[in-house]
Amino acid sequence: MEQYIIKGGNPLVGEVEIGGAKNAALAILATGIMTDETVTIENLPDVRDINVMLNAIEEIGGRVDRVDAHTVKLNGSMISDLSVAYEYIKKIRASYYLLGALLGKYKKAEVALPGGCDIGSRPIDLHLKGFRALGANVEIQHGLISASAEELKGTHIYLDKVSVGATINIMMAASMAKGKTTIENAAKEPHVVDVANCLNSMGANIRGAGTDVIRISGVEKLHKTEYSIIPDQIEAGTFMFAAAATRGDVTVKNVIPKHLEAITAKLLEIGCEVEELDDAVRVVASKALSHTQVTTLPYPGFPTDMQPQMSVVLGISEGTSTVTESIFENRFKYVDELARMGGNIKVESNIAIVTGVKGYMGARVSAPDLRAGAALVIAGLAAEGITIVDDIYYIERGYEDFNGKLLSLGAQVEKVSTEKEILKFKLKVS
Repeated sequence: MEQYIIKGGNPLVGEVEIGGAKNAALAILATGIMTDETVTIENLPDVRDINVMLNAIEEIGGRVDRVDAHTVKLNGSMISDLSVAYEYIKKIRASYYLLGALLGKYKKAEVALPGGCDIGSRPIDLHLKGFRALGANVEIQHGLISASAEELKGTHIYLDKVSVGATINIMMAASMAKGKTTIENAAKEPHVVDVANCLNSMGANIRGAGTDVIRISGVEKLHKTEYSIIPDQIEAGTFMFAAAATRGDVTVKNVIPKHLEAITAKLLEIGCEVEELDDAVRVVASKALSHTQVTTLPYPGFPTDMQPQMSVVLGISEGTSTVTESIFENRFKYVDELARMGGNIKVESNIAIVTGVKGYMGARVSAPDLRAGAALVIAGLAAEGITIVDDIYYIERGYEDFNGKLLSLGAQVEKVSTEKEILKFKLKVS
């Protein structure tokens, strides 16, 4: 089992390049099989979830050519199997995007119920409601979701709750339905816009992505395209908070600063300096940081995926902060791990009360999920002494070369898998 071992106390300094957005890439890979022509996707992050998705596409007969670590060519003309029961697909949440893609193109699909991080209830009823509204018959049996239709017909769909996954899934299916579809109360996240832009580059007719009303005129078929995925706002935000926690000076490159506004606002509020450039953001934490209040909300609000990283920074800031989690109820599972490092956080219902301490102390902790795992690494970077983070499998699902990028900023961190390697690292840094 691999772990990260970290000797904390070094401010992170330098420049770091951000990769493509994992959450956009997973959906865009699904759109790549909605045409019989070859689709080239660039700026793919080289992370586990992406590789699982590509393997699943190959399993059903799609052609996958890895041009390089960040570019893939997809061809869906030879897809023969409309049932994605591939065992690994259950491990990733975004497996459900294959449902919307296959249903749109073939009017039939069967996909294993999705897994992913256990951060709370993430039902897929809104996806299924959308497919049914388009005229599909949808059933769940033996751990599989199956959907089929004679034809899909455009309709008016109101989402009871803002859902990124449902917005994207319905958008994919509706792009090849007959007639016009309107999705109201749609999610406005950057990756919703990215998927719509990719589909439009393939010949779809989608307007309004990025607002709460998306209008889609169905087309008969889609065609080839070359498309580059947007930068990952969550990876960018993670490095921004790592700079704050370690009292560093980091320039985060290859980003869209507008996508980071909610994160930037909170960093400014607690006393960081943030400089926005055309495609980069510089974060400098040269003085003691102060407390604030944070509530997670759908975009353009503060992202739930940045909540653990924010709490880690507030845990070593002056005063008492509150962090309200309004999206996922299990998002505070890292709090017990942070307590091992000297953090003082009390959770009441969906609110964490964070009382700042002078600093964290190195300890052995476990990553409970993807973003909380990254947050514990940040705590280790800021801590005094040695921190070992177990279960880094979660972290590697969504961060490419995380330890390599941290090393380039002056962190003392290594990926290890044996007690001997741990001992070697301790001797090296002592």
